[in-house]
Amino acid sequence: MRSLDQLKPGEAGVISTLSGEEDILLRLMEMGLTEGTPITMVRYAPMGDPIEITARGYHLSIRRAEAAGVLLQDS
Repeated sequence: MRSLDQLKPGEAGVISTLSGEEDILLRLMEMGLTEGTPITMVRYAPMGDPIEITARGYHLSIRRAEAAGVLLQDS
């Protein structure tokens, strides 16, 4: 398993576990990042943070620290 922040642009995975602080987890789940959701890494910002991903047909930007708590299975 890898975390979301370890993906390279164009790589994909399926969310298996979310970990971290409760308020951050709630925010991620409200954005549609739940277990079983397929996601694709789009790109990193020029300084490496935030990252852009696609999930459920839309683009999201999240902090790299938040992405470290999203564990993935390979798709």
